[in-house]
Amino acid sequence: MDDQTRIELEAAAFRALREHLMEKRTDVQNIDMMNLTGFCRNCLSRWYQEAANARGIDMSKDEAREVFYGMTMDAWKANYQTDASDDQQKAFETAFAENVGKDAG
Repeated sequence: MDDQTRIELEAAAFRALREHLMEKRTDVQNIDMMNLTGFCRNCLSRWYQEAANARGIDMSKDEAREVFYGMTMDAWKANYQTDASDDQQKAFETAFAENVGKDAG
């Protein structure tokens, strides 16, 4: 497989993942994803931002989230985010520290 085909397939897989998370499984909470997998929608938007920045494209965290979510973070939270339990929040602190780092955010 040539590099261009590989890139196109990877991009298609990313788009399918985004669609799945943003349109088909809005019921899945970011905190549960992070606690179970070590990444969530916010991580995906951050990786998008980092890729843009690495290519000289100026993009803020909020801009990247709006691109990935297809709406502002406030709109996402109002429409889909539920309150996290104390147990979820404690597990999240551990998962975030292990997978993202204490200084990230």
